[in-house]
Amino acid sequence: QVQLVESGGGLVQPGGSLRLSCAASGGILSIYTMGWYRQAPGKQRELVAAISAGGSADSADSVKGRFTISRDNAKKTVYLQMNSLKPEDTAVYYCNADPPGRNLWLDGPGKYWGQGTQVTVSS
Repeated sequence: QVQLVESGGGLVQPGGSLRLSCAASGGILSIYTMGWYRQAPGKQRELVAAISAGGSADSADSVKGRFTISRDNAKKTVYLQMNSLKPEDTAVYYCNADPPGRNLWLDGPGKYWGQGTQVTVSS
């Protein structure tokens, strides 16, 4: 079973930046589709960015141009670089892993989740 641990969250002012990391163990990360989800209080969990095993990446319209997902398979780590942060980005951010061949945007999340890391954007 794949284990995922997020880090890098915290309190940041509007316009600031954070980089989230998701460290994986217990699986061959290079073959997995990976995603970052977020959930704000009282709101539905949403997919914000996903990256395939081959490195093809996409992000939600709400974060496009501000957030970038990337992966380093040698380090078994997936990143979410978040720039120009807004108060509406405040949420718990979760990484997610799925066996290859699935599209998270169409098929929903994969079976493996991290415990989440809190991001708070406030002045």
